[in-house]
Amino acid sequence: MKVAYFDCIAGASGDMILGALVDAGLPVETLRGRLSALRLGNEFELQAQKVSKNGFGATKVDVIVHTVENQHGRHLAEIEAILRTSDLSEHIQEKASAMFRRLAEVEAGIHGVPVETVHLHEVGGVDTIIDVVGALVGLEDLGIEQINGSPLPLGRGFIKGAHGQIPLPAPATVALLKGIPVRGSDIESELVTPTGALILSSVCKTFGPIPPMTLTSLGYGAGGRELPIPNVLRLLIGEQGKGVESLVLLETNVDDNTAEITGYVMEKLFAEKALDVFFTPIQMKKNRPATQLSVLCHPADVERLEAILFRETSTLGVRRQSVERSCLERESETVETPYGPVRVKVAHLQDGTTKRAPEYEDCKKAAEAHGIPLRVVYEAALGHI
Repeated sequence: MKVAYFDCIAGASGDMILGALVDAGLPVETLRGRLSALRLGNEFELQAQKVSKNGFGATKVDVIVHTVENQHGRHLAEIEAILRTSDLSEHIQEKASAMFRRLAEVEAGIHGVPVETVHLHEVGGVDTIIDVVGALVGLEDLGIEQINGSPLPLGRGFIKGAHGQIPLPAPATVALLKGIPVRGSDIESELVTPTGALILSSVCKTFGPIPPMTLTSLGYGAGGRELPIPNVLRLLIGEQGKGVESLVLLETNVDDNTAEITGYVMEKLFAEKALDVFFTPIQMKKNRPATQLSVLCHPADVERLEAILFRETSTLGVRRQSVERSCLERESETVETPYGPVRVKVAHLQDGTTKRAPEYEDCKKAAEAHGIPLRVVYEAALGHI
């Protein structure tokens, strides 16, 4: 599986993302050809050049807008009409439309106006449409199947917008990054733009450390400003074995929780998207019997699940470990038994064989409904495969 990782060294913007894609191997002529499907004619020109940022070679992509009308913003309906009447694939049209609708909802919430009437000033122009669509078609052309990103650095200061001075990070950027790991920076500049936040929050599956991969290509996209650090976005592209994913293991030891509290914590963790929760009996200092609570989760869910451990248990510290998990490809099928339909998980092994397991909840329901042992339903389900 081909995976990509956006390493946000100095943040992210639309032009930095396009630059990183081109620098990593996407031919700029291919990008121009795909963007011609928007039918915007001579409204814009795409330029790409090699630049140096604090000694780092990078590609700077600029969208030169030639038209004045609507250059600085559009309503959502206008953008949706451009996408709908384009020659882009239906998949790209739907993805881009969903992204701009999400952006409009964020802006409407900030300004307290209906989504249909909100005017997308800085993020509704031709350049933003090119950035969003260009990122989507670029990732598609590079054959990327899974996208991940690093936590995003947020700068400080002010910038001038359509409504006057805007504090950094911009309100739209902050709203778009809800639920995504971020970190503060002392740099007095806009590091993550609303367009950069929109693209990465929409395409990245997780935000955390670099996932395991065999690195095949590398690209640097340059930003426009000169900063104390290299103003670049690094893109790593590589191959990953099927079913391999990067996860985080949270662990903590407690010696004064009751069994009721421990069970309650497990329920809360599963309700908040923990992949697995398990308890291990251990012996702690002063010969106290205790419990080790272990939680397996996606990197994006770490902060939320860690907060549950701190809030619901007596622990004062939680350990974090980055782990890799190999998963078999799986699917679900339903088989008919004398006791009703039962779903069965089917896992595919690398040698081409399969293994199957009836779903517990279906078997339990059938066993209780017919007053028979659970194992009888299991055997019936396996016998009908």
